[in-house]
Amino acid sequence: MASCFRLRKKRSESLALEPSRSLRNPPSSEQEIMDRRRWDSLESWSMLLDSGNGESSEGGARDEEEWMADLSQLFIGNKFASGSHSRIYRGIYKQRAVAVKMVRIPEQDENKRALLEKQFASEVALLSHLYHPNIVQFIAACKKPPVYCIITEYMSQGTLRMYLHKKEPYSLSMETILRLALDISRGMQYLHSQGVIHRDLKSDNLLLNDEMRVKVADFGTSCLETQGRAAKGNMGTYRWMAPEMIKGKPYTRKVDVYSFGIVLWELTTALVPFQGMTPVQAAYAASEKNLRPQLSEKSSPVMNNLIKNCWSANPSKRPDFIYILSVLETYDRCLKDGLPYSHRELTGKNLLVNGIKGCIKFSSSTTVHA
Repeated sequence: MASCFRLRKKRSESLALEPSRSLRNPPSSEQEIMDRRRWDSLESWSMLLDSGNGESSEGGARDEEEWMADLSQLFIGNKFASGSHSRIYRGIYKQRAVAVKMVRIPEQDENKRALLEKQFASEVALLSHLYHPNIVQFIAACKKPPVYCIITEYMSQGTLRMYLHKKEPYSLSMETILRLALDISRGMQYLHSQGVIHRDLKSDNLLLNDEMRVKVADFGTSCLETQGRAAKGNMGTYRWMAPEMIKGKPYTRKVDVYSFGIVLWELTTALVPFQGMTPVQAAYAASEKNLRPQLSEKSSPVMNNLIKNCWSANPSKRPDFIYILSVLETYDRCLKDGLPYSHRELTGKNLLVNGIKGCIKFSSSTTVHA
């Protein structure tokens, strides 16, 4: 039985989080509104993890044994985040600080139920086989209808979006920008090397730990690239979504590169992308008008050029994360060693990295071709 304890609450600024596109739905029915009110009235969903509630899922028992949580070892504390169908609590699992994501599976809406169950299964299947310093660590999961939960390591400093929200615009140092950007790109390069497309890369899905290192999280809408090649439709969040995905066209891993370009812009500005627009207006501006957020004049031209190449309207012209990492790592070494760097456009053919002490040299003004 899942026990509960009280953790001391911390006051935090409230942020209006934009939900992923896959969970946006037409206006709710009266029954669904009543169900949602009933769920919202519960102080904590932890009581629903009582072994007497619901039934264990059928099928796949052997696979589930590998990640099934021992609820007698789970203690749940205060809620620190929530979405339309989920809550995230701080907790302790086997004497370790954890985050417990609880997903409410609706009883009335069969389509939504199927979607949420599919996303839960996908997230657990992917997370349980991913091991990297810049990917949030999966610990365990459980299915106790009408609530499913995923237990991961606890990231004490919250999301990158929360961190940027507290900063003055354009205030991050280039050293900080590079450190955060390198963490994200290393995590994403690993994901792509495993054949995984995230499909919802954004600052709300990037978490910070005590050492202010970034880890990629939330794989509910992720898929294997072999599935993505045949997939169409909107997944992810409009402000960070690639134009081809907005238009419902087939897509590749380059949708993550586009999203990374938006995140990199966030790091250089500490602003919300397409601020002043609704999510739908932002999607129309990006996909139909080819508009992008205004680049910071205070940022390095090297960073701005990388951002522009990442959010190119043509997926084939976006660099891959191996190349992105090489640019960021070389630029980082350049700054740390006090070596000169060029302000010209980055080029795939003319980027020279001469050993550990190498710096960036450019001889052309053409744009990147992956």
